[in-house]
Amino acid sequence: MSEHRLQKWRILSSDYRIETKFLRLRSDRVELPSGVVVEDYFVRESRGFCVIFAITADEQILLVRQYKHGIGEVVTELPAGMIDEDESPEACAARELVEETGYTGTPPELVRTFYADPTNATARFFLFMVRDARPTHAQVFDLTEDIDVQLAGIDEVRAMALDGRIAAGSQVAAVLVALAHLDR
Repeated sequence: MSEHRLQKWRILSSDYRIETKFLRLRSDRVELPSGVVVEDYFVRESRGFCVIFAITADEQILLVRQYKHGIGEVVTELPAGMIDEDESPEACAARELVEETGYTGTPPELVRTFYADPTNATARFFLFMVRDARPTHAQVFDLTEDIDVQLAGIDEVRAMALDGRIAAGSQVAAVLVALAHLDR
């Protein structure tokens, strides 16, 4: 294998094409290490999001089913949500779990941080584990949310991540890493 020093691209200019609550899209003009200049290299900016692997005392995993407009389908996944301005990932995980499911448990434990889409986005996502989850509140939905909560056993959740019933890449990674963290 050859030793090749990889270099960062140089940003020559940037401007925001879209700045909304749901999307912040930056257009960069970049110079590659080769000297080639690329116009309109788009980057989605985000504070990131949290995915919560919540497990009950009797080892049931909380799942949510909800419509996702990007793909136009109802999906099954772990509870998750965007980090608000001036909010820590831990606070986001606790807030999103109770809002989406009505469950609370032990303080969120950071399992791992991932890059969501490093080619075209700044977002990272944070996988948290919450143990001893139990229903304590009513669900509180954001404007775009309508969520059904389901419980599934560890083996079923693993199977769902592997057979496509849980299909988003970030969700599959979160399930498998959380199960490895549990040593299951």
